[in-house]
Amino acid sequence: MVHAHARHVSHAAPENPGWSLLRLSAAGRIGLAGIVVALVWAATLAVIL
Repeated sequence: MVHAHARHVSHAAPENPGWSLLRLSAAGRIGLAGIVVALVWAATLAVIL
């Protein structure tokens, strides 16, 4: 039985969910990985030296 005041609520994902790694191109992913590796190396050297 459907009520007259029943609302149809859509729980679909928003059309613009924001920034996502999955949207990056291959070059973008490699560039981001390079930055992360460089930061890890810098942190490691900062602790050692």
